[in-house]
Amino acid sequence: MRPRKLVITALDDRIARLSGEADRKTAATWAADCAERVLPLFERKRPEDDRLRKAIDVCRAWVRTGEFRMAGIRGSSLAAHAAARSVEDDDVARSAARAAGQAVAAAHVAVHAIAAARYAVTAVWAAADRGDADAAALREREWQYSRLFELIRESPGKG
Repeated sequence: MRPRKLVITALDDRIARLSGEADRKTAATWAADCAERVLPLFERKRPEDDRLRKAIDVCRAWVRTGEFRMAGIRGSSLAAHAAARSVEDDDVARSAARAAGQAVAAAHVAVHAIAAARYAVTAVWAAADRGDADAAALREREWQYSRLFELIRESPGKG
């Protein structure tokens, strides 16, 4: 088994700076997008477990409606993290689950979006063949950066 870690790439600093320009709804949308991309990596391990999908749905519902219920946000995040603990032996599924837990938490505090993206790229890295893992992680981070840039550009008040 490969060591457990959060993957670091050359784009991390640029993503962190760019995320500082995002409002909370933009950050939460981006986090949900990142988590959703790796959701199948968890569902392959636990197809019957819908806690991650529900967490992402709660995040998207908050973005859409603006209706914030801390109990729902917190409960969904904790459920996704419990799902991560249930697959503790599987780096790929665990990181995908953590991405969803952090994504829904971004509705409360935007900085959780960065953690969601980091866990998502870690899931991609862990799922890749050893010889391609770093390149796969960088490709995922490139997508994350582009997606965040696009969302910021499209957000209200941006040109």
